[in-house]
Amino acid sequence: MTDTKTRILDTALNLFNRAGERNVTTNHIAEGLGISPGNLYYHYRNKAAIVAALFERYQEQIRDLLTVPEGPLTWQDKMRYFEGILESMWQARFLHRDLAHFLHQDAELRRRYKVFVQDSLERGLVIYRSLRDSGLIEASDEELRGLLVNTWVLAASWPGFTHGLNPDATGDEALDRTLLRQGIYQIICLEAPYLRGEALDHLDAMKQEFRTGDTTMDLLFAAAEAQPARRA
Repeated sequence: MTDTKTRILDTALNLFNRAGERNVTTNHIAEGLGISPGNLYYHYRNKAAIVAALFERYQEQIRDLLTVPEGPLTWQDKMRYFEGILESMWQARFLHRDLAHFLHQDAELRRRYKVFVQDSLERGLVIYRSLRDSGLIEASDEELRGLLVNTWVLAASWPGFTHGLNPDATGDEALDRTLLRQGIYQIICLEAPYLRGEALDHLDAMKQEFRTGDTTMDLLFAAAEAQPARRA
């Protein structure tokens, strides 16, 4: 990928995350880069092509995350996965916030997303089985599959859920990231009944790492109430 194409994607990602993809035009992206719209179109024919390229980047990030290191897994490996999930949600939060819109308007992206989800779930199941083999989780195959799907749905939908309650949080990146961090705490709560060994021993430490200090509902609704009312 050329430097210009990389810069276009980086600039578009920043604008999409801060303002929302629907509020950003290719002219905004070109202006942010200091190039002409024609130069941008030379590399990407339209905004949909930029979104597709950013989705491909996101897929690669998830594939890199969903790998199993050699040897038995530890609770620190679980922390690495949690941090990776948080970072992927943060870097691609515009995709998560408006995923249904993107999949509805782009049939090819929808096809690619289905393949991506299937591949990610298969990789995730390998990780959960490795955690079980390492004595960190106790669950049947059926329970592992259910836990995996619930974890995926929570991680994929959490940015959209928090953004729906707090749409103006995009202007406060510290609050925005805190709200996403709380999503990892929720995943830890999902896994808690199945933890064993050192993972269970360090459950409080894992919760403390991602707990914001407030309960989930207090944080979500306190942040929402703090946002100024929008004029009709």
